[in-house]
Amino acid sequence: MSATVSAQRGRGAASNPTNRFERITLERDADWNPEEDPAPRTQFLRDLSQTAVTYNDSPDLGFGASVNPYRGCEHGCIYCYARPTHEFLGFSAGVDFESKIMVKENLPALLRKELASPKWKPQVVAMSGVTDCYQPVERKLKLTRGCLEVLAECRNPVGIITKNFLVTRDVDLLQELARHHAVSVCVSITTLDSDLAREMEPRTSSPRQRLTAIEILANAGVHVGVNVAPIIPGLTDHEILQIVEAAAGAGAKFAHYTIVRLPYAVKDLFAQWLTLHAPGKSEKVLNRIRAMRDGKLNNSNWGERMKGNGIFADQIAQTFAVACRKAKFADLDRFELSTASFRRPENAQLRLSI
Repeated sequence: MSATVSAQRGRGAASNPTNRFERITLERDADWNPEEDPAPRTQFLRDLSQTAVTYNDSPDLGFGASVNPYRGCEHGCIYCYARPTHEFLGFSAGVDFESKIMVKENLPALLRKELASPKWKPQVVAMSGVTDCYQPVERKLKLTRGCLEVLAECRNPVGIITKNFLVTRDVDLLQELARHHAVSVCVSITTLDSDLAREMEPRTSSPRQRLTAIEILANAGVHVGVNVAPIIPGLTDHEILQIVEAAAGAGAKFAHYTIVRLPYAVKDLFAQWLTLHAPGKSEKVLNRIRAMRDGKLNNSNWGERMKGNGIFADQIAQTFAVACRKAKFADLDRFELSTASFRRPENAQLRLSI
């Protein structure tokens, strides 16, 4: 990492930290001039994955199966816990994560094949379990829409998490799934401060647009809620009540939250971002995170990594509970996605019957 680091326009990360799996690294000179040598443009690279659905056994997640059309994310959220996954591809968790995007071009076809197989057991599939399925390039590539077309045809339930207004483009498919109680959408809102969002989540939809997305989906009959995530103590935790209230006013039916977690390279990237964009709050934020993570900036223990522990974590949990009561989100688990209407793809059934 260079000795002097400055913010890069349109990027969350200001640098490319060393990949912990690589022995050779490249870095810019300390006297780098961004006008002479601008930051890299976004590249889209072919991902040759041969399966559509990935599985996990984490007790912290509400799903066991997920579909992710993209690896890496243009949104560039500085706190993103998925950044270290790019190191498995030989890239950096920094600028590489938001500028080198792996694209699964044949994902809808792979998903259709897997759902057609007799081995497939109907179950809830999450989209955006790792990176956002509605990041900007989705407008052009339509891989998420292609997957939703398959899921709607099969009436297989899906849970979607996104920060992008683009989810409203697919309201027709979401309505079709909703007819079978087979879809739930969670729109993530980290802050209502548009200036802070622009610096922290540079290529996401604005907070106002996300609230509008909730309203559009709710009016269309889609089960939609808000994910107040991640809550960053000392920076955004004071907005919990306002975010839940605004989301409820837009038509949200439920709310969830997580506390920011900073695994591996994300710790240094986030600390660097604080120094550049919120220097007066840097120490307070980092100390609050440590207070909820057993003195560290990250605690990966199951049961603790999403919500933290200690007095500040308890305060956030209590505030969130109050916000949900005021919004009349009485029972977060009442709505259950259904597999009752699942059916194999029609042409696949014909082939199997021959």
